[in-house]
Amino acid sequence: MKNGAKILGHHVHPMLIVFPLGLLSTAFIFDIAFLLTDRPVFHLLAYWLIPAGLIAGVAAALFGWIDWFAIPSRTRAKRVGLTHGLVNAAVLILFFGSWWLRPSSQTEPGAIALVLSVSAALLALVGGWLGGELVERLGIGVHSGAHPDAPNSLTSDTRIDAK
Repeated sequence: MKNGAKILGHHVHPMLIVFPLGLLSTAFIFDIAFLLTDRPVFHLLAYWLIPAGLIAGVAAALFGWIDWFAIPSRTRAKRVGLTHGLVNAAVLILFFGSWWLRPSSQTEPGAIALVLSVSAALLALVGGWLGGELVERLGIGVHSGAHPDAPNSLTSDTRIDAK
């Protein structure tokens, strides 16, 4: 896939997904920690991690959308990419719902907010697997000249496609 949103020769989407993944999964872990310990610090942290993760998720999604348009039409990769995007959009919606149902950072989250957080985290595993399917099985976002001794993306070495 030669097109898509890139910086210094690499797609932007994979660079950005670490932020919502880290923020939202940590919020989920803190929700579980709150359930196990009943310590308010955990729901306070989860409360603020969720909107940060949502903002990062929207940014990652925008670049993923740009990359999706660069995938050839009528391919399995195009269908898997669409499913990946829709699943991860659902993850963001579930986390938003979880956050919306929390009255404030000072109040304990209700059962529905926690169920949405758990559901979103589990669904994120599916979305991540689909992203892995795109890269590892379908080669989306992998340079056509990739190999163990390829030069770095900042060089203008034309031999990259020779191997």
